[in-house]
Amino acid sequence: MTAAAAMTIAPDAAAPRSGARLLISTLERLGVEVVFGYPGGAIMPVYDALTGSSLRHILVRHEQAAAFAADAYARRSGRVGVCLATSGPGATNLITGIANAMMDSIPVVCITGNVPQGVMGTDAFQEIDILGVTLPIVKHSILVRDPADVPAAIEEAFHIAASGRPGPVLVDLPKDVQVGTTTQDFGFPYPNTVAATDHDAIARAAEAIRQAERPLIYVGGGVKIGRAVDELRAFADATGIPSVSTLNALGTIPTDAPGALGMLGMHGTRGANEAVQEADLLIVFGARFDDRATGKLAEFAPHARVVHFDIDPSEIGKLRRTEVAVAGELPAGIAALTDHLTPTPLKIDPWMMRCTARAARTAFRYDAPGDGVYAPALLKAISEAAGDDFVAACDVGQHQMWAAQHCRFAKPEAHLTSGGLGAMGFGLPAGIGAKLADPNATVVVVAGDGGFMMNIQELATLRRYGIPVKVLLLDNSSLGLVRQWQELFFEQNYSEVDLSDNPDFVKVAEAFGVEAFRISRREEVQAGIARLLAADGPCLAHVIIDPRENVWPLVPPGKNNAEMMEGA
Repeated sequence: MTAAAAMTIAPDAAAPRSGARLLISTLERLGVEVVFGYPGGAIMPVYDALTGSSLRHILVRHEQAAAFAADAYARRSGRVGVCLATSGPGATNLITGIANAMMDSIPVVCITGNVPQGVMGTDAFQEIDILGVTLPIVKHSILVRDPADVPAAIEEAFHIAASGRPGPVLVDLPKDVQVGTTTQDFGFPYPNTVAATDHDAIARAAEAIRQAERPLIYVGGGVKIGRAVDELRAFADATGIPSVSTLNALGTIPTDAPGALGMLGMHGTRGANEAVQEADLLIVFGARFDDRATGKLAEFAPHARVVHFDIDPSEIGKLRRTEVAVAGELPAGIAALTDHLTPTPLKIDPWMMRCTARAARTAFRYDAPGDGVYAPALLKAISEAAGDDFVAACDVGQHQMWAAQHCRFAKPEAHLTSGGLGAMGFGLPAGIGAKLADPNATVVVVAGDGGFMMNIQELATLRRYGIPVKVLLLDNSSLGLVRQWQELFFEQNYSEVDLSDNPDFVKVAEAFGVEAFRISRREEVQAGIARLLAADGPCLAHVIIDPRENVWPLVPPGKNNAEMMEGA
């Protein structure tokens, strides 16, 4: 063969390629390893291009699960999660997962197919204006109109999703863009812009802390998202200031660390809530004063001035007047604050001793009467048995609050839950995403019977891929948290919360090919935990608990956090 002939048939880097193939190659170039999705007509060219790529595609059994799994993958790995769906119902099935990522500031890129541009606006089969539908629940959205724009659009989506305050980005690809060809094969670099540290504001924050007699660290999920965990722990260690955490911040400071008073808010600990109400200074890192954390806002921390650090300036002063505002990257800001304070020890020993003594005095007890399974004790025991590798992928309900109160979390990535949206059905798909992000972690899905039924089909995903997720299913045959509120605030009118006709979950799991067993007595707990954690593959423990059990303590609606209701 002549050299000329060889040149003629050699691969041409500028050969035309379809938009779908450019999408896959761009994802590969960005380092994506796993995508979650479900195919359909309008996304079929992408699935055709997926074959033979380096991407690992996880076929979920519902698009909502794809979004939840991508969300948890991002939470656990610190990377952008990716999910795929077709047009129409495929795209709309992503919506709850997109909203969940938006509420909790999770970087997810959601890629949807759509009908060809030539029939947009004609009510074509499975046509939906998914950009319009999702506008309030995305950080940004992109409709790609030309195959040549695919690489730049995907790179822009990843940059926006992960930069600043993270969030979900939607990329909509009409089918003609997927099949159309172009010689374009590059995007555009996006510089990583880092806001300059405001040293004057940090100096004022340090001075406010020195003047305080009862300072308190208020940790939000933004610390984990902003990758400032090490800096925050160093600050807490250096200053000795006690801390409280929001639901999404649990584990940022280890839950068993000295001075860690636990979760604040509606189902927070008495030690945390009373400390907040007595503090004269709140040092807020990456929190947004959510109503579930503050209770009655007008009476929240009534004696405290506020120093607020956040990447998002719009959160500072939004709900609570701020004495000192520090907007910018949290790692640099917290480190600079620590440097300002370390030369001279703070004189807060009486306050620290008061907080820790109260926390010890009001600590949870685990000697509940009876021989039935006591869920708080079970959750505490399984988290301790799993050790530092424990990851709880929590669904939403009473079990979620019990896990937050009683599980030991050594790091923030160990606690994955739908915080802002409170979306039932999150747990099982989240467990899948977390385990694929970190195969060495001991991932335990903590679910209730209500939420578990919302995405129970993902047991098939566990079985297909042999994902060794452990499912701890707490079954009280009711929508427990709703039932609790009906008991306390709706004169025991138990309207539509009875789930006593649940299926036999052990048989259901076994029908999916997943090992399962049941425990219903306290004496079975220790052996049940050991069996669940030792299982080689996916395994489900169906745990029967008392439907009359409530989550305590509880701050009633319209009350401040010191006005907590306690159970027997």
